[in-house]
Order: sequence, then structure tokens, then C-alpha cells
Amino acid sequence: MTPAFPRDLLERLRAARHIMVLTGAGASAESGIPTFRDALTGLWKRFDPTQLATAKAFEADPELVWGWYEWRRTLVARCAPNPGHDAIARLQGLAPQVTVVTQNVDDLHERAGSAAVIHVHGSIGAPRCFDCARGWSSRDPVPADPARLAPPRCADCGGMIRPGVVWFGESLPPREWAAAESAARSCDLILVVGTSSLVYPAADLPRLAAASGAVLVEVNPDLGGLDGLDGHFLRGAAGEVLPALIAAAWP
Repeated sequence: MTPAFPRDLLERLRAARHIMVLTGAGASAESGIPTFRDALTGLWKRFDPTQLATAKAFEADPELVWGWYEWRRTLVARCAPNPGHDAIARLQGLAPQVTVVTQNVDDLHERAGSAAVIHVHGSIGAPRCFDCARGWSSRDPVPADPARLAPPRCADCGGMIRPGVVWFGESLPPREWAAAESAARSCDLILVVGTSSLVYPAADLPRLAAASGAVLVEVNPDLGGLDGLDGHFLRGAAGEVLPALIAAAWP
């Protein structure tokens, strides 16, 4: 049964000239990617992910940290975009302008067909040199047991290659953050999908959009950190709500 959506929401969605979509861990969790703070399993169950995701941890034990992120990268590679990702990609072909901003480090939006995705927390598929920040890429297969896997070395300076994600204590990538802020200020409707809206500074984006006059639409199984802001709250999984919402707005 197709859920019913408020008529004014459907009208605003169809009339929007610039839609911003902000996604969080919940959007990828529907594809089988555990959220960052989910309990680790198997080889990694004795580790605290918050203690592995720092520059200090990488300097202290680069093999351990690199191995953990390679394990995560292989996990992402085995997962596929879900109907929520597909719906967001479809939305880019329906509205005049759609800017997709994600807090996730996977590439599921791109694999679903979304273009020009802004990764404010970096990308697990874009490692770079720890010392000179030169990008690095490799399609070499990862061993089945990646623990104690030594990180590669930079061809320019010889520094260790690190995961291309934003670690605790690091600033967001300035170009991506500037683009996300600009989208929040200029959009006339923002879809906030699968995020608790508690991780700053990304959590400021919906508030910035709302303060700039955008219609706020939150899609989540439970109320997040946007509770109290005016807007539409659509309870449910992104993979169920977003396809139905788009089908209702563009029948």
C-alpha cells in the first residue's frame, strides 16, 4: 500500500528549483553497511572503532588501522545500493537541480547513478598520503584476513598511505564543506535522510537550510536531532519512503 503524503509537501517538492539531499549512516545501513558505532564483529570485535579512527592511532599502529579500513572497504564493495539510493538518483532527473551531500564514506550514491556527490566526511575509496596528501589508488585485491596489513607508500614522498576519510579531531575537507554550505543556503527544499543530525558540523546544514527559507523534510525511522524544527517528518526506512514519495510527487 502506497503511503499518503501531505498535498502541500508534494506540491513543494514538484515546485522546488533546487533540492538538497543530506544522507547519513541510516541510508547505507539499509544496504548492509553497519553504522560506524555498531558493534564490530569477527576479527575486529575486540576493538573500539572510535579509537581506530584517529591520526594518532594510525601513527601508533598503521598496520592495524589500515587493515581495519581495508576490511571496511571490502565490506562496502560487497554491498549494493538500496531503493533509497536509487530514488535519490532518480530525483536528479526530475527536479531542475539536486545536490546530494552525504556523511557516508561509501560510494553507494555513485553506484546508484547520482552525480557530483559531495562527501563531507571523505571517501573510503580515495586513500591519500599521510604526509603530502597526494592521492593514491589501487585495484589490487585485499587479503581475506587484512589484519596487520602494511599500508602502501607514496610514490612522491615515501609517506604512508592513509584512508581518505575524516578522522576524529580533523577538519572537514574545505572544498566539499564550502559546497555543502552553499547548497544549504541556496536550496528551497532539503531532504534529510537516515541521519541523527547530532554529528557536527554536518548537523548544522539542515538548520542553515531552514534558516534560509528551505522546506525541511526528514526521512527516518525515529525522530532525530531535528525534532523541534518546522517541517515534515516522514517516519520509515529511506528505501521504502523515498521511492513512494517520488512516485507520489511525479506519478
